[in-house]
Amino acid sequence: MKMKRYLILLAAACLLQCSVFAQEKTDSTKDWKKMAFGEYAGGKKNKVYTSWGGDGPLLSFATSVKDNGVHVRNIPRFTFFVNIGTNFNYDFNKNFGIFTGLNIKNIGLITKANDSVKLKRRVYTLGVPLGFKIGDLRHGRLFFFAGGSYDLAFNYKEKQFLNGDKKHKFNEWFSDRTPLLMPSVFAGFRFQPGFGLKVQYYLNDFFNHDFQETVNGVATQPYKNLEAKMFFVTLSYDFGRINYHKDKYKHKHHYHAESNF
Repeated sequence: MKMKRYLILLAAACLLQCSVFAQEKTDSTKDWKKMAFGEYAGGKKNKVYTSWGGDGPLLSFATSVKDNGVHVRNIPRFTFFVNIGTNFNYDFNKNFGIFTGLNIKNIGLITKANDSVKLKRRVYTLGVPLGFKIGDLRHGRLFFFAGGSYDLAFNYKEKQFLNGDKKHKFNEWFSDRTPLLMPSVFAGFRFQPGFGLKVQYYLNDFFNHDFQETVNGVATQPYKNLEAKMFFVTLSYDFGRINYHKDKYKHKHHYHAESNF
């Protein structure tokens, strides 16, 4: 009985402490939510500003996969991690601006040569986009963007499955199995409260046709006749950084925010 009372008192104390902590954090939490999901404060024109964001849930696949001219079944590949980035923006006015940045993406494809064999291949890339944006850049209600990007492929991973069981996998840094540099073009739009839709198409092949490896003493080129052009659709996200100030002599609440995207 005493143990039960102690547990009740401990639970009550924890609830009280959590309540106090939650009360102290209410204002800052509301401020962050207001910034991220309610307000879009554009940067000043003719001044560089940063915004944080990147590609969120990403659905990648090849427009067509062929091995020696024969079509190979291609299964869309869904990823959530790790797709992050930072953009550097410059707005000429409230409706037109340009941007660049650094973005990490996880892209790849899944192929099934037959009902028994399945291959999963992916690559992490570090991309530098260069694009423009048109629309409501001050309030962020809706604007469109487009441009190009150069991606550096820095990590390749491949998994092989036989009848649903994983038989082999390997991971290579700066692998020669894919091109080191992967150029692409993209387009999309951004809307409140900080999300958008983007499509991106890679101009070169996913595989390096000149790659060679030695298997059982025999030199082979596994990707020589394998064709796959990558394409992905992503629900991108982009929220601005914000500095929150309290000045009891001048303003009760004052926001100074850097623009999204």
